[in-house]
Amino acid sequence: MSSPRLSRTAGQGRATAPVRLVHLGLGNFFRAHQCWYTEHAPDAADWGIAAFTGTSSPPLVDELNEQEGLYTLVSRAGDEDRFEVLSSLSRAHAVADHDAWLRYFEAPELAAVTITVTEAGYLRGAGGGLDVGRPDVQADIEALRSDPTGLVRTAPGRLVAGIAARRRAGAGALALVPCDNAPGNGALAEQVVRDLAGLVHADLAAWFRDSVTVVTTMVDRITPRPTPQDARTVLERTGFDDRCPVVSEPFHEWVLSGAFPAGRPRWEDAGATFTDDVTPYEHRKLWLLNGAHSLLAYAGSIRGHATVAGAVADETCRSWLEEWWAVASPHLDQPAAGAAAGAAGGAAADVAAYRAALLARFANARMHDRLDRIAADGSQKLPIRILPVLRAERAAGLVPAGATRVLAAWVCHLRGLGAPIRDTRAAEVVPLAAGPLGAAVPRVLGALDPALGADADVAAMVVDQSEQFVQQGR
Repeated sequence: MSSPRLSRTAGQGRATAPVRLVHLGLGNFFRAHQCWYTEHAPDAADWGIAAFTGTSSPPLVDELNEQEGLYTLVSRAGDEDRFEVLSSLSRAHAVADHDAWLRYFEAPELAAVTITVTEAGYLRGAGGGLDVGRPDVQADIEALRSDPTGLVRTAPGRLVAGIAARRRAGAGALALVPCDNAPGNGALAEQVVRDLAGLVHADLAAWFRDSVTVVTTMVDRITPRPTPQDARTVLERTGFDDRCPVVSEPFHEWVLSGAFPAGRPRWEDAGATFTDDVTPYEHRKLWLLNGAHSLLAYAGSIRGHATVAGAVADETCRSWLEEWWAVASPHLDQPAAGAAAGAAGGAAADVAAYRAALLARFANARMHDRLDRIAADGSQKLPIRILPVLRAERAAGLVPAGATRVLAAWVCHLRGLGAPIRDTRAAEVVPLAAGPLGAAVPRVLGALDPALGADADVAAMVVDQSEQFVQQGR
């Protein structure tokens, strides 16, 4: 006899909530993060989410809809798993279901659109705006000019198509809420959408400016890819044959800054932080957590490790991690918590506590957070995770080994050491890393930042550290 599937009609979860939120980028992190916060808001019964895949149409869509949007979140602590059925996803859609996408935007009850398409999904050019030279962007511009309801291919194109549909329907204002792991993600999303809207029609860009607020966020919850064993664990522990569980760490954080003109769930009652400035939280996470992740992904995999927990248990990797944190921490402007928030000592204590918590999170061997996943798209990640700290150090006349080491490990990664290469700029950066290190290093650094490639002192340090990694890789 087969085990039962999750089903609202069979009594699991809550009743399906009316769709008032739309999400682009249906994936594991979204289901562990934004869905979790919505589930735990006290008014969750009023806030259903319709989610669309970002670039493909995986079996996940059919599996979620067969389970009426329900799925199990496995919160994986160091000692045990905790299981929870989440009900906030009302409907899943493939990215090609463009008619449904437009219908949601036409509905006055839609209040906000959240996004997780990764930083690469915004298709920015070198200047930070929309890369209008890309063939897929040009195709979307032409498609929207000729038929505003026609199928588009890019994330900016889908957002502009939805905004155009809302304008035609007179459905009112709404909020755009990017939740990608990028600094200033609100300004980033606003610029590419405004750029594309202006290229389609000037009036559309004006309506976007007047009727859509863009919220800046910082998000955090380590969420590795689920494995077949995770589904078996859910079946064994809950009795349900869940085809699409999500596994995440217990820790979660969401910081938001911006207005919601059409309302929102009471996410603050689920633990979200609303603030006038996300930047301090953003820097703390990007530099201490994500920068450390990049260091472990490249250096740890060169030393033969497959997971974050394996790498952080390595005394050498851990010493490099502490060295990076020692360089980055003084550049944080994190406000201290509590009544005595003003004291610099309080802020330093908060950073120290955050670092200690990170070590505990990284050491959770039951998470199986793979380094090859984290190593992807270093050309996009390192400029925001490492370079701001390195630039600040160089302005003070310093060449910090703790900051250059991750660059050296990335150079060696591009030369075939450690984790497999998966990078949106691989065709460009991999050839730059070939040949003698003395010539390769400045070329690779220059691809991240021309000024960095011309910095002889930094290049010399990276060459020396790269040679050390080459020896370890052997």
